[in-house]
Amino acid sequence: MSKFVVGIDLGTSNTALSYVEKENVQSGENIDVVSMPIPQVVASGSIENKPSLPSAVYLSSGDDLPKGSLNLPWRTEDKVVVGHFAREQGTKIPTRYIHSAKSWFCHSGIDPEKKLLPPGTPEKAIKQSPADVAKMILQHLIEAWNDEVAQGEADYALTAQEVTICVPASFDARARNLTVKVAEELGFTNLHLLEEPQAAIYSWIASMGRDWRSKVEKDDLILVVDVGGGTTDFSLIAVTEEEGQLELRRIAVGEHILLGGDNMDLALAHSVAQKLKQQGSKKLDDWQLAGLVQQCRVAKEQLLSDASLTHCPLTILGRSSSVIGGSIKTELTREELNSLLLEGFFPMVDSSAMPKEKRRWGFKSSGLPYSSEPAITKHLAKFLTQHADLLENVLPNYEHTNTVIPTSVLFNGGVFKADALRERVMNQLSEWSQAEQKTAPCSLATTSLDLAVANGAAYLGMARQGQGVRIKGGSARSYYIAIESAEPAIPGVEPPMLAMCIVPYGMEEGSTLEISGEEVDLCLWTGQVGEFDFLSSTGRMQDEAGQLCEIDEEELEFHKPIEAEIKGESRVAQVDLRAHFTDIGVLELFCVDRETQEAYKIEFNVREVEDGVVNENEAETEIS
Repeated sequence: MSKFVVGIDLGTSNTALSYVEKENVQSGENIDVVSMPIPQVVASGSIENKPSLPSAVYLSSGDDLPKGSLNLPWRTEDKVVVGHFAREQGTKIPTRYIHSAKSWFCHSGIDPEKKLLPPGTPEKAIKQSPADVAKMILQHLIEAWNDEVAQGEADYALTAQEVTICVPASFDARARNLTVKVAEELGFTNLHLLEEPQAAIYSWIASMGRDWRSKVEKDDLILVVDVGGGTTDFSLIAVTEEEGQLELRRIAVGEHILLGGDNMDLALAHSVAQKLKQQGSKKLDDWQLAGLVQQCRVAKEQLLSDASLTHCPLTILGRSSSVIGGSIKTELTREELNSLLLEGFFPMVDSSAMPKEKRRWGFKSSGLPYSSEPAITKHLAKFLTQHADLLENVLPNYEHTNTVIPTSVLFNGGVFKADALRERVMNQLSEWSQAEQKTAPCSLATTSLDLAVANGAAYLGMARQGQGVRIKGGSARSYYIAIESAEPAIPGVEPPMLAMCIVPYGMEEGSTLEISGEEVDLCLWTGQVGEFDFLSSTGRMQDEAGQLCEIDEEELEFHKPIEAEIKGESRVAQVDLRAHFTDIGVLELFCVDRETQEAYKIEFNVREVEDGVVNENEAETEIS
């Protein structure tokens, strides 16, 4: 039995940890969530406690910093630093700096356990995998907790506690499973996953105490707008009633959109570079631009955190033999920040506006598949429009409109520290409400935007034990495998493919579904690896397990294939499928040999795929 319940926000830009000491919670009383200050190196040889840990890693050469400058209270370290100082050093030597590693977890074109970061470094020997970086960040939390809280007591060690790690609502099964794998390899044994927008709601409930029910009514819709460092997430939470008590149910989530603070940092850097060019400076090279991006990140966060600041200085190191003499000094002003973020990322648009389609080219540079549409308001318009018809089936009393109009909005993510950005989103929703002749939504009061996710995850730890409110929801996506349809052969025409639902939307944690393959003739050769195309949808809410539908790429998203192997003598084995959505929020799939009833786990293909071509240098996953 753990002494604490712990919530971890393993964020793209920042990581935070909050906890509740169980014995301090009495039945029926408010839950006191504590945020743990995280010790970290903030300058060479200097350590401070900070509310959060930047999700950043700097890989020192050993010669670029004085000996002992990266030491921590619990160990000496000469080569790797995580957190605040890593980010500071990254502005100076970007080729040894890793950030936004979590964004690679959902990249369908790469293996996130392959060593590929930093992506632009010429030093191949220092490269780390996105999974490795996540481990470094979590390891720092483990050691900081054990030093500060456990203080040598094995029963109080972080890995011995009940821990909830937060992930984007739009994370697919592969990314969720990898998050759990990373944590379990570090020793976590009592683990749960939680969607970040839900964590923000839990944090709001924790801050309101018993009064939360006075702020909402039955049939209300809460829109969570979560813009983090690497992703933009939208979720709809419905307020329902059961046995006279108000309850909460997550009814819709958005697509996985790689759009957030990282994009804003890059846009700010290009804006500053353009300003310098107009002032007569030479064009910045790639190394200088990479450093400028990190400086703009720091400047943005400072301006958003401190309303009294009007500007932040920026220094771009020169590339000449005289580094100081070649340095370029400039600044980022609040006016420039607000103008670029408002008009570039939050423009006022019609509710019918759609994100532009990504242009397709024969070749592309390696890197994250960022959204090609920077306008977050367009992505929001698409999300609210595509779920308008679906809500009639989920909420019988919902009055149909062309665009979903929420009754309340909860903001999450450090970007929304800027009053101007929150106001812009509310003005946009008010404009759409007026067009639909509905009442404009109100904004729910937020607590700390940096710590809300970790606080909410810690609150949920107590709610699981009956000491708080639970949000119902289940699987945020429906999942499918591709099935070749039984059509007569026609020269030059490929048989059409169908998608069979194997995990319906909303499938509850801890539940299992058995899906018969009799009607669709699911077969595998024993001793050979069979491969299935794997798809998901955040919009098809009514499909049931085993149901077939046409593959519409507007509704269904392709992921890396999944593989299965049936052991035994050579034969054609007819199989059924089993889907298990575990208590901790991980999807497990099995092929069940109909003859022997043996179950074989289906694995995600970890080979890299580009434009449909498998890289044969990557090893296939074996079925254990």
